[in-house]
Amino acid sequence: MKQSEQSVCLVIGASHAGSLLVVQLRKEGWQGRIILIGAESHLPYHRPPLSKAVLAGERSLENILLRPEMLYSNNQIELRLGERVVSLDRAAKRVQLASGEALSYDKLALCTGASPRVLPMANDLPGVFTLRQADDVMAIRQAMASGKRAVVIGGGYIGLEVAAVMSEQGLQVTVVEASERLLQRVASPVISDYFRLLHESHGVNVLTSDSVTDIHHEQGALQIHLADGTLKEADLVIVGIGVVPETTLALQAGLDVEDGIVVTPYMQTSDPDIVAAGDCVQFPSARYGRCLRLESVQNALDQARVAAGTLCGQPQVYDSLPWFWSDQYDCKLQSAGLRLEHEHEIVRGNPSAIDGEGLAVFYLRGDRMIAADCVNRAKEFMACKRLIAERLPVNLAALADESLSPEHFEQTQEPV
Repeated sequence: MKQSEQSVCLVIGASHAGSLLVVQLRKEGWQGRIILIGAESHLPYHRPPLSKAVLAGERSLENILLRPEMLYSNNQIELRLGERVVSLDRAAKRVQLASGEALSYDKLALCTGASPRVLPMANDLPGVFTLRQADDVMAIRQAMASGKRAVVIGGGYIGLEVAAVMSEQGLQVTVVEASERLLQRVASPVISDYFRLLHESHGVNVLTSDSVTDIHHEQGALQIHLADGTLKEADLVIVGIGVVPETTLALQAGLDVEDGIVVTPYMQTSDPDIVAAGDCVQFPSARYGRCLRLESVQNALDQARVAAGTLCGQPQVYDSLPWFWSDQYDCKLQSAGLRLEHEHEIVRGNPSAIDGEGLAVFYLRGDRMIAADCVNRAKEFMACKRLIAERLPVNLAALADESLSPEHFEQTQEPV
């Protein structure tokens, strides 16, 4: 169908992907109506600061808005915030809102994100929280106070960021991680050990290879039973055990879904009039030779740009280099690439020193770097992003040699 001023594009999901997609549609020349539907009543905002600066009280929701309201109105983007889509009829090209209102579309974008995993035994239990949305953070902040006991279930990015903030706010913090080490899904043992040392140096009690079997209230406190028989008492519990892609609408509408909504390299779903982007999407990666689903701001934004181009008849292949970051205490962990099937790794810096100098771990296959984790090493991170993205040969000897700057990481014809 040729796009015209009468065409309607609905974008479901008002976070990073959805917010950028609607703006990008205008840049790509979409002439018709654009309607952005979001379940939260807030204007779209940055999610990463929620578990860091917002939780710490250093920034407010108004400080982390992705775009001012005027930008949407200036681009004739209709905001339907605080609205939830309950059904999608592909044949009729119509969605129904929880209010009962129906909206028709010519093109549709699913940017539905992901939902936090919950512990069934603690679902809706007072004092037990997940952290995904702004309202979650506000509730947690009300429950926080210096001297209180907090148990964080999950030693991934979110769990450790929350633990860091709570420790700095004077709470007594215990982290419980079911895997053998912290950050096991996303980082190497060297990085895991570094962050364990970092948290323990700030008074956090870290328990690994253990899991929660039951949580209940007793005598005014939360009783957390662990698999090893230990009982922990807490005033509040944060569950940070990952997320699941939000695919309810896609499944109900009969779209292809596996670990996320299945899309082509152009972000097109199994319905040619529907695209998808962000945490909810499983996409084919030519870079890694497999299908992936990634949870990162970079992924959401880059996919949104590609999806907008596809909707406007200007398709491009999505094959961006994944990168991530996490702030804990005064440490910034920056990661580039995925360490899938790496053959060996090289460490730069002292993994036992948590004095702010940081370190970097490079993951290699032959003489090519495929991923890197950098702690307080911004120059190394920027150099690694280029090496990995452009698949350049690496000077292996320079990686661990701190006397050589990151500009020497690339292999040249002349020896360094």
